[in-house]
Amino acid sequence: MDDTTARRPCPFCAEDIAVAAIRCPHCRTRLSLFEALEWRRDHAERRVAGVAAAVAHATALPVNAVRLGFGVLTFVHLLGPLLYALGWALIPPAAGQPSVVEQAFGEAETVLRRWRNGGATPPSRLPGDRGA
Repeated sequence: MDDTTARRPCPFCAEDIAVAAIRCPHCRTRLSLFEALEWRRDHAERRVAGVAAAVAHATALPVNAVRLGFGVLTFVHLLGPLLYALGWALIPPAAGQPSVVEQAFGEAETVLRRWRNGGATPPSRLPGDRGA
């Protein structure tokens, strides 16, 4: 039996579905709530920075509902803009690319390694290490 014909029961309606199914064709239930590959900001529905589109795709909610949620949260201690900015910093701009925070940590790590090594390449053996 190959992957295209592999079947399994839906955990919600017990109907037979494909193993690779994301949504059950019988009860229309989404089988996986979070898809790591969809966690990016470059979706077609993107308007400003793509955060609402990324959250909508990851949670299977309508994009306009997520945008409305950010707007409503703006009136609750300005949580909307704060969460939107946090999403912009943490969600990668495209699939396979690092997020803004990951880029910043990578650059900081590079600078700290250069500073720790005095700008030179690290020695092949540590001081006090006895050779074989």
